[in-house]
Amino acid sequence: MVYLDHAATTPMVPEAVQAMTAHLTVTGNANALHAAGRRARRTVEEAREELAAALGARPSEIVFTGGGTEADNLAVKGLFWARRAEDPRRVRVLASPVEHHAVLDAVHWLADHEGAVVEWLEVDGFGRVHPQALRAAIEKAPRDVALVTAMWANNEVGTILPVRELAEVARGFGIPSHSDAVQAFGQTEVDFAAAGLDALTVTGHKVGGPYGVGALVLRREDTPVPLLHGGEQERSRSGTLDVPAIAAFATAARLAAERRADFARTVGALRDELVRGVRAAVPDAVLNGDPSPEGRLPANAHFSFPGCDGDALLLLLDAQGIACSTGSACTAGVAQPSHVLLAMGQAPELARATLRFSLGHTTTAEDIATVVKAIGPAAERARAAGQI
Repeated sequence: MVYLDHAATTPMVPEAVQAMTAHLTVTGNANALHAAGRRARRTVEEAREELAAALGARPSEIVFTGGGTEADNLAVKGLFWARRAEDPRRVRVLASPVEHHAVLDAVHWLADHEGAVVEWLEVDGFGRVHPQALRAAIEKAPRDVALVTAMWANNEVGTILPVRELAEVARGFGIPSHSDAVQAFGQTEVDFAAAGLDALTVTGHKVGGPYGVGALVLRREDTPVPLLHGGEQERSRSGTLDVPAIAAFATAARLAAERRADFARTVGALRDELVRGVRAAVPDAVLNGDPSPEGRLPANAHFSFPGCDGDALLLLLDAQGIACSTGSACTAGVAQPSHVLLAMGQAPELARATLRFSLGHTTTAEDIATVVKAIGPAAERARAAGQI
């Protein structure tokens, strides 16, 4: 199989597998006081230090969670509740419209159930929020803003957002800012302290670690209202810690940070070859997102194929052993155009005709050649099927 859906999940690296399996047979609750508990706690704290170093954060700023979705929800909902409790006027949530659904749906939920007033920040044709757009939104009523959330890099089209500049604008008004860096970590430099953020989301299975473990990087000065109650094992987060997964996550994160430059260079070159090949095979294919190497993630190539149904194209490739994704959400079995592309100004029919190829540490030149050979005939068949 040619696997080009690493943005969905990427295989665990061997070192993370070894770290996880080494702890699976070791018993101990990290909150217990006996020797077994203290041993587990030491593993967790060493992992916390390792992850913090990889993210440019302090160990005390790492809050382990059950994954990126939980971390996003804790940041968005928790900070909203805390800010509103301090001042009932703070009900405005400023968010980019191209967020992953873990943020997007959390924001919608606050509007539907908690009286939040949501304002979607304008994005350009690449899916990027500009600092002046954020400043203009805040200046309408600065005292009413609860928080700002804008992802570090888009999970569909790969565009990198100016997170440091956005955080600087928010901080100038005393407003906390959060960024989902799930896709960015390991592909571009992610430095929590340098970015000036209040909260940052990462997860294990996107950087070669296991499923079901992530982290919210959270400034010590911020105390979001918890989503979960029942033990307070982590700051603002209850639940018995998954010691084997945490150890594996930290190992994968350290390696992702150490290997980032090599990853970007090697995988970026493969991505560029894929882009050239797809354009040659399907001349009217549209590359979405920022086309410049410095403006997008090195492992992302997202295309719209005019006249094709994205799901049909995906299944035609899947039948040939090529795994990728459409980047569109499905509700009740009905394919919807990508909310990211619609926010970027793309027409609905073109926003349904998409494929996302996302590369990773197992991608080879042979994989790229296989896709390039298959994409032209697949697009022709998808177009022919759409005309029946």
